[in-house]
Amino acid sequence: MRDIFKGAKAFQEIEYPKRKKVFDKIKINQKPHTLFIGCSDSRISPDMITQSLPGELFVVRNIANIVPHYDINEAFLATTSAIEYAVEVLNVKNIIVCGHSKCGGCKAMHSGQNLDHLPHVKKWIEMSCHNSQQVDFGDKFSADSKVELNNVIEQLDKLKTYPFINEKIEEKKLKIFGWYYDIGEGSVYNYDKEEKVFKRI
Repeated sequence: MRDIFKGAKAFQEIEYPKRKKVFDKIKINQKPHTLFIGCSDSRISPDMITQSLPGELFVVRNIANIVPHYDINEAFLATTSAIEYAVEVLNVKNIIVCGHSKCGGCKAMHSGQNLDHLPHVKKWIEMSCHNSQQVDFGDKFSADSKVELNNVIEQLDKLKTYPFINEKIEEKKLKIFGWYYDIGEGSVYNYDKEEKVFKRI
């Protein structure tokens, strides 16, 4: 924890004064342009990947960047309420679902690993890996990467089960994107829905 405390001190003494104009703009309210749905993996830093400033991204993170199917109930509210708030209240213009390489959640989905000792994790990841139209992506990506890429596509499909998202897409007030971040290469890929390929940005 020593390094974390040192970091907090350095932020207050160095980084905050350096970016004071940015923080002055957002000290009363927020107006992010993008909802970023990513994995909780400690190696993923949405602000760093996108080079965004505070106030630009509304971030939702969970294991394997999963989007629950739309359903008005008491399940998975941490994610569904954040999606609803970002779209309906903050009026974000974009939604990015960002998967990544070496994702432990995706590996657990497809390895047949026994997760009975992790009941909450098991229930969570069981919501995914149901995409019946798996895309192969050729030889460009490894077998593990293809699982992670298809998981991103599945979450894009599940976003479209939210009526308020579909409505804003039809009104051209909202766009959704599927991204894939390769940790080892520092590469970011965007999913082309028409060509069904991930293209490096």
